[in-house]
Amino acid sequence: RLSLRDRRGVKIFRYLDQSGKMGFGRFDNEGNTFLILQKGDGDFEATDQRVTPFQFLTPIDFRCIYAIGLNYREHAKETGLEIPKYPMVFMKAPTAAQNPGDPIVIPRFLHSDKVDFEAELGVVIGRPCKNVNPEEALSYVLGYVCANDVSARDWQKEKGGGQFCRGKTFDTFCPVGPCLATADEIPDPSQLTIRSFVNEDKMQESRTDDMIFDVPTLISFLSGSTTLLPGTLILTGTPSGVGEARNPKRFLVPGDEVTIEIEGLGILTNPVVEEVIEEGDLQS
Repeated sequence: RLSLRDRRGVKIFRYLDQSGKMGFGRFDNEGNTFLILQKGDGDFEATDQRVTPFQFLTPIDFRCIYAIGLNYREHAKETGLEIPKYPMVFMKAPTAAQNPGDPIVIPRFLHSDKVDFEAELGVVIGRPCKNVNPEEALSYVLGYVCANDVSARDWQKEKGGGQFCRGKTFDTFCPVGPCLATADEIPDPSQLTIRSFVNEDKMQESRTDDMIFDVPTLISFLSGSTTLLPGTLILTGTPSGVGEARNPKRFLVPGDEVTIEIEGLGILTNPVVEEVIEEGDLQS
């Protein structure tokens, strides 16, 4: 169950302790970490017991990942493309999800030299949602997360057969975390500052009010004649400043570190490595 009976103002994280046991916790406003107790009835209770996570995980295991392309006005402008009439939807496999602090892996079996970063506000659905009006859409939101819609531009555009999914859904291509801020914490998701950094260089900085289709509109559109299950993650698009649109272009290379910051949601950081291919494996 994706609920806390009393979840007002909670920043939820999932973690492993040193023994490898998984648990849930919460951040306070100073970044201290406390246990969230899973109860026998399947619900959760926030406590004041300190915990020391050994490794942070994605806040939940996502059932489905929808993503929206070309959803910031300035990003549309930098790509030279027209503003879409309807949201541009693609999907990423749940296996693309990556933990905070774990590496983004540049593909080598299906070789890419054009791996890009995309800071995105992620929206997590908390209860079944179908044919929802924008006015009620936010009531279906469990919470919000920092996310990185990592993209292999060559497989997205040149080798993907006209579809985005191949270039968007390699393993590790959807870092998420470090926490899920419950909807109570973010009353207006259209008023958040969003940034990305590669190493210490700021690449993107915008506000979510630059979105072409805001969060309620996206939830309404995606739920049209379609059930959004609890645990569905929606990536809401990236602002201007992506590596492909820069002059010169700035694609990720092994040794880089990518950081996503979103107001009220914390800081998501992942190093970059290249895939290790076993001898004899076929490469493209």
